[in-house]
Amino acid sequence: MAILLTGAAGFIGFHVAQVLLARGEEVIGLDNLNDYYDPALKRARLEQLRGRNGFTFFEVDIAEPEAVKAAVGNADVRRIIHLAAQAGVRHSLVNPYAYIRANVMGHTVMLELARHLPNCEHFVYASSSSVYGGNTKLPFAVEDRVDSPVSLYAATKKADELISHAYAHLFGFPQTGLRFFTVYGPWGRPDMALYIFTKAIFEGKPIQVFNHGDMQRDFTYIDDIVDGVIRVLDNPPPPNEAGRPYRLYNIGNNKPEALLRMIEILEQTIGRKAEKQLLPMQDGDVKATYADISAISRDLGFAPTTPIEIGIPRFVEWYRRYHKV
Repeated sequence: MAILLTGAAGFIGFHVAQVLLARGEEVIGLDNLNDYYDPALKRARLEQLRGRNGFTFFEVDIAEPEAVKAAVGNADVRRIIHLAAQAGVRHSLVNPYAYIRANVMGHTVMLELARHLPNCEHFVYASSSSVYGGNTKLPFAVEDRVDSPVSLYAATKKADELISHAYAHLFGFPQTGLRFFTVYGPWGRPDMALYIFTKAIFEGKPIQVFNHGDMQRDFTYIDDIVDGVIRVLDNPPPPNEAGRPYRLYNIGNNKPEALLRMIEILEQTIGRKAEKQLLPMQDGDVKATYADISAISRDLGFAPTTPIEIGIPRFVEWYRRYHKV
């Protein structure tokens, strides 16, 4: 039996693959290695996975149904972890078509694949904390209404949740959507604030701090995210009160941190002060995120263990090694 993992060369997918392989799973990885950020980092992650027992990789665009089916072939796939997506809130203002193609068409392609498998035991997919959009009630709970997106990226992720709900209703295979909150850590994404700030500080360049620093994020360390993904994968949802095997969870650290506190820890770790350019809020951004994780904690025992005082130095240590600085 194999697990199909999309976005296998991505930040979260790479770390999930490592844990699955370590426990003896067969993993079929898909990724299109696009150039939204430097593909060299994606290939470097893949090099950590290639040659490991049980890992097979295909360079595939998930929006291409025939290519996806050909990659899977006759493999006995029973579980799918669908993490591939066009990421980034701000880039969705520049290239909206990429988000519709990858996040809506690609998600539908994967659902179609799942419903035609002989025995799909669980379809786990990545949503995002961005679906909470203009909500002002904190913390964000999965029961909250999420019909006020403030970016196209958020709208596509909400669309994924709705499409998945329809498929769970129509075809009955178990699905769980995961709303991730500001994931960071070694091998992280270069478009995320922590990576951008770290690079700028090492290069002696100023950092852009939006909303004049009055921002909070529920920074969640990658190991905690992976722990949540694996717990979910191993526990397909029973039918809910409507009889559908479908559920949503927040996966976050359950502790929003001030952006300026994150910068302070980064400065202490690197041993240099950052030159801050204080700027207004960007379009599509939100002031604060804060995950209510009571549902996943109650159902699956999820409990994040890594504060930013530990996680940020681990990221910087990796950054120094990878970039040789």
